[in-house]
Amino acid sequence: MTTPKQLPLNALRAFEATARLMSFTKAGEELGLTQAAVSYQIRLLEEQLGRPLFVRKPRQIALTPAGERLLPEVSEAFTMLRKAIGSFTRDDDGTIVLTATPTFTAQWLTRHLVSFHQRNPGMALQLFSTHRMCYFDSDPIDIAIRVGDGNWPGLEAHKLFQTDFTPMLSPALLAKAGPLDHPADLLRLPILDPRDPWWLHWFREAGVPEPDLKDQPPNQFGAQMLEANAAMAGQGVAILTPGFYRAEIAAGLLVTPFPQLSSDRSAHWLAYPKARAGARKIRLFRDWILSEVARDFT
Repeated sequence: MTTPKQLPLNALRAFEATARLMSFTKAGEELGLTQAAVSYQIRLLEEQLGRPLFVRKPRQIALTPAGERLLPEVSEAFTMLRKAIGSFTRDDDGTIVLTATPTFTAQWLTRHLVSFHQRNPGMALQLFSTHRMCYFDSDPIDIAIRVGDGNWPGLEAHKLFQTDFTPMLSPALLAKAGPLDHPADLLRLPILDPRDPWWLHWFREAGVPEPDLKDQPPNQFGAQMLEANAAMAGQGVAILTPGFYRAEIAAGLLVTPFPQLSSDRSAHWLAYPKARAGARKIRLFRDWILSEVARDFT
């Protein structure tokens, strides 16, 4: 096999499309070329490589062993090129694509968007509220708000705030329950989502090493804000992050019966690919959220 002096990008592009679609005609339609032009480019590539890449049969084609060997590498190279071009395109537009957990989105981010737009007029946010972990190499995401330890290879991570938690309930349920003099008194009340590991963590740090939760209804809510809604409706006691519910506490919708505040050492982080750290829209959002969070969680 001879090595070409110049990389035959047009011919490689024609080869990749044809091998992927198994059709000269369909490859031409995708590339905006005639079938004859696609066939010509592939023949040029075959001449440069010194071996055939396709077996031409009546009304169908098949890859030769050489073509099968070449295809994965060429496909990967074009995928990387598309991603590189796509990242530059996303960096230049005025929309930040962001993914964050439902509770963070509903209880903090959407409540501060006015501040962001005042500081960055003309910049738009496209929000995806989900617990699913995004993958920057395949998902069209600019920034993610993640919960964890901040150690994600290839990503730049900025700590927003430590994840802490404490029990909360409605004033009406507290009045109905009577005095809660000791953390163990909470066990007289319905515990929302008793399988949440935060409960064991909090009880142990509050001096209740073996809380009896086995008779509690095994409800699971899937999102902290849903537990908070149930708690405000007087359905039971939820274990929540106080920083998300400052407005509800101030309005008298939720109360914290004990001062004990616990943490499982996880935190909320702002994360994005290190390769895109210089993108203007990422810098704008990063600078805004770090300053805004500092006022609410410190």
